[in-house]
Amino acid sequence: QVQLVESGGGLVQAGGSLTLSCAASGRTLSTYAMGWFRQAPGKERIIVAATRSSGVTTYYAESVKGRFTISRDVGKRTVYLQMNSLKPEDTAVYYCAANGLGRVGVRRDEYDYWGQGTQVTVSS
Repeated sequence: QVQLVESGGGLVQAGGSLTLSCAASGRTLSTYAMGWFRQAPGKERIIVAATRSSGVTTYYAESVKGRFTISRDVGKRTVYLQMNSLKPEDTAVYYCAANGLGRVGVRRDEYDYWGQGTQVTVSS
């Protein structure tokens, strides 16, 4: 079992930055691929960024490329999402997820464990 807890969300002005953290307890994350998803009101939960268990391979949604960076600290069992140049359309609840297959996944059903989510609100 893996328990994931996100933190770091909040209210920020457009153009600002936030760093989300996802702390894991239970099993080590070293063999899990990790992803960040987001869900805006009335919309589906979609992939934002993902990284393979090795951390070498990463994936970013087109809408966040060049602005967001996913990283992981295996020793601290933590995954981060650095978000720069935030836009109002980035407003959503952000979820961290773990994928036991170890490879980058972009679909919700590829992930086995989820955090409770953290709200990010970007004002214009």
